[in-house]
This record gives sequence, structure tokens and C-alpha cells, in this order.
Amino acid sequence: MAKFTVDPNIATAKTLHADFYTSSEIFEESREKIFASSWQFIGNTELVNEPCEVYPFTLLPGYLDEPLLLTQDKKGKLNLLSNVCTHRGNIVAEAPCKANNLRCRYHGRLFGLDGKFASMPEFKEVENFPSKDDDLPALPLFKWSKWLFTSVNPSFKPELFFKDMIDRVSWLPLDQYKYYPDLSRTFHVKANWALYCENYLEGFHIPFVHAGLNAVIDFGEYATELFFPYSNLQLGLARNNENCFDLPETSPDYGKPVAAYYFWVFPNMMFNFYPWGLSVNVVEPVSPGECTVRFIAYVLDESKLEKGAGSGLDKVEAEDEEIVENVQRGIRSRFYQHGRYSVNREQGTHHFHRILAEFINQ
Repeated sequence: MAKFTVDPNIATAKTLHADFYTSSEIFEESREKIFASSWQFIGNTELVNEPCEVYPFTLLPGYLDEPLLLTQDKKGKLNLLSNVCTHRGNIVAEAPCKANNLRCRYHGRLFGLDGKFASMPEFKEVENFPSKDDDLPALPLFKWSKWLFTSVNPSFKPELFFKDMIDRVSWLPLDQYKYYPDLSRTFHVKANWALYCENYLEGFHIPFVHAGLNAVIDFGEYATELFFPYSNLQLGLARNNENCFDLPETSPDYGKPVAAYYFWVFPNMMFNFYPWGLSVNVVEPVSPGECTVRFIAYVLDESKLEKGAGSGLDKVEAEDEEIVENVQRGIRSRFYQHGRYSVNREQGTHHFHRILAEFINQ
């Protein structure tokens, strides 16, 4: 098993060894040690907007690859269940639908929308049946406003990941944010998932890579706040006090020309709040050298779209992809093993690397 060490003193620390981004063994270890034990984004409550709605999906397709089932039962309660029949392992629900119960079409086993076993043909002679093992396993469901999250093997409470972000933007009318599929995107990036995340976690590259963004963000005032243990914030301030949030006095940022809140939540989620709304970015591992990045858009104010720091996101993404794909090529070099950190500009990346080492070494 690979071991990684990242010095907590950023001034003396070296970055993660290049093996983290290239090794198939580490990629496989990360599946259970990092992704199965952390919290993952599902979507919003509108997936099952009414009683008796059923929504099957796969959590991190191709990696965790876990078939799950989101339901709203007749009492309006949300349930997150395994979508695998407890008889012979068939997928229970294959498409979104409205139903009063869940019936496996292989042998007719019946479950309630809460996952509880209801009935099974030809099982009268089976002893000690049914038991709790015949229910569909239930997964934890964490709800923040309209957004839902889960963990397939929860080792930590969700508050350790989300509380700081939730508190910081508690003044926003999140219930008014609307999902815009036409503004949402999926990108395939030829780079390790962690390289994509660590690029996000530092504004150091903005003047060199993102000329358009640099024109509206005050790089000199760009700040990283480390929320321990498993999240952090990059605060983007506007150069000319334009296209900013109208902050209430209750906000800790009141009086600042905030153009964007860039929240990162370990291991692979970004929540980018702009005056127009929110772009949720989810990075999904594909292979040691590939990942998929989903941009999921929620709009609050259409009139503010394509203004300020929240404009031209496709262009910014293309610029980031080019850089991280070049880095993926570069770290395969026999001459590269480690780098060093800028003490003032790479605190977020250093924080990320320390958490990665913590999880992968467990």
C-alpha cells in the first residue's frame, strides 16, 4: 500500500509524489478510502418532486458505480435506497417513474417505497424469512436547502464537510435557485481527478491562464480561507466594485466587493456562487489519467448571467483543461517527483494534499 507524507508546514512541504496521479494501484485504493467514505452530490429534491416518485441513478458511474434509488413515499418522506434486489441482485427500478411500491421484475419481490420488504412469491417454505436482510439497504441522505448528498460508507458526519459553507451563505435565498439544464455541461478531461481539483484550489494561475477572469477579479486581494477539516473557500473580489453580491450586514463579508464565492468540499465538489446563481462542479474519476467534470447550473437572477466573474465559464474551463492535461503529461516524466508550494498562493492545494494523504494512508 502506498504511503504519502505532506508536511503540515507549507513553507517546508513538498507536493504529493507524482505516483498519486499515475498509479493504477492508488487509483483503485482511492475508490474505497477516499470516495466511498466521503460525501457525494446526488442532485436536487426536484428529482422526486411528488409522493410516489421514483428516481434510479448510479453514484459516480464507472468508479463507485453504485446503483441507487431515490424515492418520495406516500407520506412525502425522501428515501435513498440500494437499487439492487435482495433476492438475486437484479436492478429493481430501471427508469424514473411514479409507483406505489417497488417490484423486482425478475422474480416479483415487492418492496415499499421506504425499502421495506413486502412480499415474495413461492417463499412460504423458506425458514427464518423475511428478516431485515430482505429490506433494501438504506443510505444516509444529507439535505442542504434543495441539494442532496450521500455516502456509501460514511466515516464522517456531513457537517464536517458542509457546515462552514452553509453558514457563510446562509443569507442567500437558496430555495429560489432553479436548475437550468441548458446551462449545464459535462466535460471529459485527460487528467487525473486530483489534478483538476488542485488546479481549482489555487488562484495562483489566474493571471497566467485566465486573462478574462483576471480582468474582473482583483488578484491582489484574492484570498483562501481554510475551513477545517474538509472544505475551504476562495474569495474573489471585483476589481472595479462591479457585478458584486448585495451583501446583508449579517454577512461576515459585508462591505467587501465580493464577485464570487468558490467553495471546495473534499474530495471532488466545487460550489461556485455568483450574483447570477450557482455552478456546482463535480469531478468524477474515470482512470488514473482521465476524469469527467459536470457543471450543474442553478440560476437565481437571469439578468446577471454572463457578467463579472461568473461569465465565460466555458472559456475558463477550456483554459483549465489545457493546463491540467499538460500537467498530466508532465508528471509522467522520469525527472519529476515533487514540487514545492507558494506559501501565499497555494494554501488550498497544500490543504487538499494533506487530506488526501490522511485518507489514502488509513
